[in-house]
Amino acid sequence: MATIEDFLKLDIRVGRIIEAREFPEARKPAYKLTIDFGPEIGMKRSSAQIVSRYAIDDLPGKLVLAVVNFPPRRIGPYESEVLTLGVPDADGRVILISPDSPDAAVGAKLY
Repeated sequence: MATIEDFLKLDIRVGRIIEAREFPEARKPAYKLTIDFGPEIGMKRSSAQIVSRYAIDDLPGKLVLAVVNFPPRRIGPYESEVLTLGVPDADGRVILISPDSPDAAVGAKLY
């Protein structure tokens, strides 16, 4: 069973998607995201398997939550620096986790 101390080790932050690009080299359909986490963390890259629910042009400007303190992970030729968080819908497609208000501060830590 996880403890509160385990949870506190995760650094989950609000980020704003700045850019979304196609990722044709991925085994499963995915986008390459560039996400701004504010001045403390800066811009980070992430691969996200969200193609079936999100049009690439609708992603820039969207607020998301991501784990920013995992080590980078190589996905084919791409290095994903953060884990963008989501949950499945009834069909198993990923729904991005976002703050329910556009007033959430970029870089704010989940607690």
